[in-house]
Amino acid sequence: MEPFRDQLNIDTPELVDIEMPLAGVGSRFIAILIDYLIYGAFFTVLILIAVVVIPALHMFSNVSANWAVGIFFLILFLIHWGYFSLFEAFNNGRTPGKQAAKIRVIHQSGRGISFFESLARNLVRFVDWMPSFYALGIVVIFLSKRHQRLGDMVAGTLVVRDRIADQPHWSASTSRTITGAALAAESPIPPPHLRVVLPAPALAKLSANDLEVIEGFFSRRLDMDLTTRAALAGRIASALCAKSGLEIAPNTSMETFLEAVAHQLRELGRMH
Repeated sequence: MEPFRDQLNIDTPELVDIEMPLAGVGSRFIAILIDYLIYGAFFTVLILIAVVVIPALHMFSNVSANWAVGIFFLILFLIHWGYFSLFEAFNNGRTPGKQAAKIRVIHQSGRGISFFESLARNLVRFVDWMPSFYALGIVVIFLSKRHQRLGDMVAGTLVVRDRIADQPHWSASTSRTITGAALAAESPIPPPHLRVVLPAPALAKLSANDLEVIEGFFSRRLDMDLTTRAALAGRIASALCAKSGLEIAPNTSMETFLEAVAHQLRELGRMH
């Protein structure tokens, strides 16, 4: 039996498979609709301001009015090309519309996308739009094994669905009474990884590349199922211990250990 077309398997450098659900046309349509409503609101406000400001400047100076027209078109250009590219590059692959639709853009290797990759996929957006409202892009998505439009193929990107966050343990039918004692202020408890103290000589044997591997795991772990996530954390932790001589304290989880290593490596970097 062939695998589902809406499921992507990514082989990580650590030789662990990550399964990621691909976004379909429906969720992408919702995202683009919301984005164009926001996008249109920007244009409407900008045009209303221009309609008031530019004629007023004409009354004082044609030079000032010409500058205002130039600035107006520059802002239009920046909004047109920057809205999607900047949001996707600096908001973890999400525009406001994608965030509402619970989807995001990633590189086909599983990492987040860079600004230039985001810019590349959005420069081809006008081709995907042809002949009107993404008709070509929709056809290409249906024909693509990875649900990619032309912009995605050029930039090597994919649009995936965010995993649904775990539901709270309290069920809707459970009634609970919150007393004043429960709301009383308590002294803050430090995160578990801040309570783990690692020997500096062993940490010094680790490099910036090791920190990059740990942070790569942190950036992807929410997209992994619990079994894959635990296996990958164990592999990375074992490799770090073998290289540095670090030991994982009893009752310390692999992820807490990795968080402690990353935190203390950053602190060492700041002191040097």
